[in-house]
Amino acid sequence: MSSALAVLEAIDENVAKQIMAAGCVTGNRTNGFVDGVSGEWFTKFDLSSPAVSRGLPITQVICRMELQDILVNAVGLDIVRNNSEVVDFIEEPSKVTVILEDGRQYHGDVLVGADGIWSNVRKKLFGRREAKYSNDTCYSGITKLIPPYIASVGYRVFLGLNQYFAALDIGNGNMQWFAFHKQPPMSTDPPGGKKKLLEEKFGKWCDEVIALIQETPESMILQREIYDRDMICSWGIGRVALLGDAAHPLQPNLGQGGCMAIEVSGLLSTFYRFHIRKTEGVVSHELPCCRVYVQDCYQLIDELDQVPNTGTDAQISDAICLALRQYAKKRIRRVGIVHAATRMASKMLAMYQPCTQLKTGTLAHLSSLQITYPAFRMGQAFLQFLLPKFMTWMIAGHGLSLKSQREREREAKQT
Repeated sequence: MSSALAVLEAIDENVAKQIMAAGCVTGNRTNGFVDGVSGEWFTKFDLSSPAVSRGLPITQVICRMELQDILVNAVGLDIVRNNSEVVDFIEEPSKVTVILEDGRQYHGDVLVGADGIWSNVRKKLFGRREAKYSNDTCYSGITKLIPPYIASVGYRVFLGLNQYFAALDIGNGNMQWFAFHKQPPMSTDPPGGKKKLLEEKFGKWCDEVIALIQETPESMILQREIYDRDMICSWGIGRVALLGDAAHPLQPNLGQGGCMAIEVSGLLSTFYRFHIRKTEGVVSHELPCCRVYVQDCYQLIDELDQVPNTGTDAQISDAICLALRQYAKKRIRRVGIVHAATRMASKMLAMYQPCTQLKTGTLAHLSSLQITYPAFRMGQAFLQFLLPKFMTWMIAGHGLSLKSQREREREAKQT
């Protein structure tokens, strides 16, 4: 989304250009919700105008693996370590030590646990609490089928009772889709496989949904159950903080999990520059803190910039801990709203039922008639009023004082 792209642009303009060159712009097309059976538009939302009016990049789609490759190459392959799960940590007055699965240990000034919904860092901080199953499972697939209207439509969510289906252009002649429906946890695939199950679940929907499923090879269909957690009022203790799904797992129906993480995420090189600046003042450890398996955050950098260069170890330690708490305080309200919105959207999308079902009783003979619920039109009007405001807030309401890398370097030279 534009908000996340703007943060990446502020951190490193060259990296942002690579991401935008690799992605597929969809924010300047028609996006919104449609009826799953008829294919008719229910409501649309504008992703372009709020971005253009504020000078932000336009929302686009990019492959997760390609995005990760760009970021890793920018940070440096000598910094990132794969297959190195952090299983424990020890906090001391002047440093944090992380312990890896293979027994190796690394030291740093802070630890930011960005290790996902099943976070070991979160478990160590706040105790073991089970994630909540949303009652939804998600099937996703990629196909070469390109609808004829692809130049004008970017992202559509097809609505139905207890299930919905999203389809979007991901560029390079590919379409990606997501099918959500109610299903008990740990369910196994039927004998015919995932594709047959989806053809049965969505077999009476509009032609586009059916065609996308039919044209997707079985091997290209993945399935995962949707879990989330309740928001917590604190994202860390002492020199340890949480980031992304480790702090606030989001359901995927608004596509905001990655965007919220990027809004608070930056490049490790920024954190490394902070470390060098600080070590030239007072504190020094054997290893640079970027070697602690952390992802720093844009908001966190703003707070850490306030940490003094001089003072006793205790004073600097207190300032670092305060910076971590301020970071969470400034982010928790916005993320909390998005967290609540994703849960609400999950329930509302599954409740979609435009017409009454007269299957029994004295009016059963009228079952073929399409009688619209009175509340359906009211809900549609409400969404048409609310969605533009909410999307504008999502795109431009991150509340960050964004400075480009160039501006930061200019300020650093002046000081």
